[in-house]
Amino acid sequence: METNEIVKQESFTYSFITTKTPEEVFRMLLDIEQWWSGLHGETIKGDSSKLGDEFTFEAGGGMHYSKQKMVALIPNKSVVWEVTDSTLTFLNDTTEWTGTLLRFDISADDNKTKVTFTHDGLMPQVECFNQCSTVWPKYLEKMVQNLR
Repeated sequence: METNEIVKQESFTYSFITTKTPEEVFRMLLDIEQWWSGLHGETIKGDSSKLGDEFTFEAGGGMHYSKQKMVALIPNKSVVWEVTDSTLTFLNDTTEWTGTLLRFDISADDNKTKVTFTHDGLMPQVECFNQCSTVWPKYLEKMVQNLR
């Protein structure tokens, strides 16, 4: 007898609450250098203000390269980038990020704003999970600091 089992795979998620408005959070998200830099010698090139914009992110002296394309944008509510190319030299599968999504959801509640970041495709069973799940919070905490 054969049985099918549904396995729920959880992508990396990180949430925080700020007293800043959804508009202020949204503006910062689009200004990537304000939050996705300053830790590992990052270089960011390109644009991220409208649908279809693309930018590259390099860090760690060549250890991380990725190219992102904005695939969804709802002002003051959501930003989604698809990783269209990646080379992470510290992994066996250096293209592991390619095809994953970097998603920010913004919601207002009682004069506060909740921000939820999800890296769709960054799951515990992928090689990058242990390293990436410790670095993402550092960048997101930088965003929290800049929103104060």
